Order: sequence, then C-alpha cells, then structure tokens
Amino acid sequence: MFSVTVRDHMMIAHSFRGEVFGPAQRLHGATYVVDATFRRADLDDDNLVVDIGRAAEQLHEVVGALSYRNLDEEPDFAGTNTSTEALAKVVADRLAHRVHAGDLGEGARGLSGLSVTLHESHIAWASYERSL
Repeated sequence: MFSVTVRDHMMIAHSFRGEVFGPAQRLHGATYVVDATFRRADLDDDNLVVDIGRAAEQLHEVVGALSYRNLDEEPDFAGTNTSTEALAKVVADRLAHRVHAGDLGEGARGLSGLSVTLHESHIAWASYERSL
C-alpha cells in the first residue's frame, strides 16, 4: 500500500456538553495540526499516489472553512460535541467529497482510502480512517 501525507493546521473555538468534559464545557480554543494521508494499492500512470500540490490545496481549503470559527455557532455542528475525533471525521468526509468530485485530479479517483489525524498537542491526537 502506498501513501502520501499532507499537513496543515486550523484554529477553532468550541465548547462541550456533558460532565465528562469538565472545564472544557466552557468556550475554549483549540489549535490542531492536521495530517491527511491518501492511500492506494498501486501508483497511477504518473507513478503518484495523488498530486501532492492538489492534496495540500484541498486540505487547506477544508481546514480553512473551519478555522477562526466558533463551531458552536456553525449550523453544520448544531447539537454536536465537536471532539477531536468528530472533527477528524468531518475533515476526512469533506476531503472524500472533493476526491469524488475530481478536485484532486483524475488520478485521485484510484485512491482506496484516506485518514485524517488531528494533533491536539505533541502528546495527544485522534484519527479517522475511511474508504473511498
């Protein structure tokens, strides 16, 4: 299996519902380093997994749409605890949509999967992996 990973970051504000979250129930900020890994069994005709420039551009657009937002005020997240795990899935699903729409180029249609990892710090992160 071949893979290519691109990296970006996002800064958001949010709060959580539920005693399990303790003081994070109050509005607070989070900065995530975001890794998106694209996978395929065989390289395309150009010996690529995916066009790395397009992959980086699309990741930047996806995280840019979330950055500098209070996610508590975003309709897409109404009634949702925007945990690191849940946000990793959102980013992965939005990237998958872009793969299927052709935004990463025709060669990307041969991708078999992708995973997104959100790093909260140097000691904690969460990932979501999905098929394409």
